Amino acid sequence: MILLPSLEFRRRDFILNALGSAAALAAPMPVFAQDTGGTGKSAVIDVSNARNAPIPVAITDLGGGSLGPSISGIVAADLARSGLFRPLERAAFIQGGPSDGGTPNFENWKPTGAQALVTGQAFDDGATVRVEFRLWDVLPGTQIQGTAFTAPKANWRRVAHIMADAIYFRLLGEKGYFDTRVAYISSQGPKDKRIRRLAIMDQDSENQRFLTDGSWLTLTPRFNPKQDQIVFMSYANNQPRVYLMDAATGAQTSLGRFEAMTFSPRFSPDGGTVVMSMATPGGSDIIAVTGGAARRLTSSGAIDVSPCYSPDGTRIAFASDRGGDQQIYIMAASGGTAARISYGSGRYGTPVWSPRGDLIAITRYAGDTSNFSIGVMRPDGSGERILADGWLVEGPTFAPNGRVLMFWRETRGDARGTGFSARLYSIDITGFNEQPVPTPTDATDPAWSPLGT
Repeated sequence: MILLPSLEFRRRDFILNALGSAAALAAPMPVFAQDTGGTGKSAVIDVSNARNAPIPVAITDLGGGSLGPSISGIVAADLARSGLFRPLERAAFIQGGPSDGGTPNFENWKPTGAQALVTGQAFDDGATVRVEFRLWDVLPGTQIQGTAFTAPKANWRRVAHIMADAIYFRLLGEKGYFDTRVAYISSQGPKDKRIRRLAIMDQDSENQRFLTDGSWLTLTPRFNPKQDQIVFMSYANNQPRVYLMDAATGAQTSLGRFEAMTFSPRFSPDGGTVVMSMATPGGSDIIAVTGGAARRLTSSGAIDVSPCYSPDGTRIAFASDRGGDQQIYIMAASGGTAARISYGSGRYGTPVWSPRGDLIAITRYAGDTSNFSIGVMRPDGSGERILADGWLVEGPTFAPNGRVLMFWRETRGDARGTGFSARLYSIDITGFNEQPVPTPTDATDPAWSPLGT
């Protein structure tokens, strides 16, 4: 087993020794939106209020075709899963949505307690699906938004997610995150002989598929924010290094051929550079690779790992033991002097910058309690808050709107290494609404895609 000595957490190695290979990833089909009018007036509700009292919303079955009820169900599930909305039970409806997609009778909707109402139609001609929906403010009886989406029929689930994103934005004033995917590492088998495969799914756990066959280990997948690519670490051909996968073709290429092991990659915000760690005698340095050319950003003689760019691309957060114990540091994207920002009890790792730029998510191991935690802090290290803890929780990744974190949680096994599980969870950045994210196998190392990929 290959270890990075003073940086591995007690219950999990940063680098594991196993096997993996790449497979094709189908690119998402296009969806075209058309604004069909509305008041243009947003019914923005304060998110903190929605957290304490989720917004009651009535989502009617879309008329016009067989896909309507299924699309409505996905929209309702997306909004409910956020913890900020409370889709009403159909039994509370006095009437359904207008069959022609016209103006509803609001007097029949006010008694339900709904603040917002969704109506519309879904048309299916066998090749394409067209969804026309309207979002209404029930009390004044006004239309907030009217939009139409057209897509290949096979892509109807994505239309539902885009529809949910539009509702989320109109009512909360911030972008949604439902039209996204999650890459992760699927794990099966005994703990000492795990088969780990790169996998991908929609954010609601649908459309699960494997991208590698388990012949070689893959780790730490990350999405390119601008192109249809995934970067990850692979032990293909027993050579641990960082690889790029073209998501449209499934082609896999090595990101440079370095004499030493490369690992923990992440794209720059413009998608043109990959920052990662490269093993050195007794430690590791951070390097940036652009167009095949590598630049060394650190040379501290310590173990510098897990680099992550700020959203504006000007700074990099990373973990290092240069001060004697593993902590979080920030430096300019060009390298140079690094400032330590973590000062709490324990060791810190896996820093991930929020897309909003206001927070950095971290994993913390507190030796006094022998527990791991997922938390957030401001980029200057202040305001640290723990969101979830347990025997092993690790690997935070932000939704593209910065509102939700996903991570993985492992339960304790017995002395023989059996009886444990590793599963994905999501949680709001305020620390409420922790929910399991279903996967067909054990799962670790989640990575959230940008919106609309």
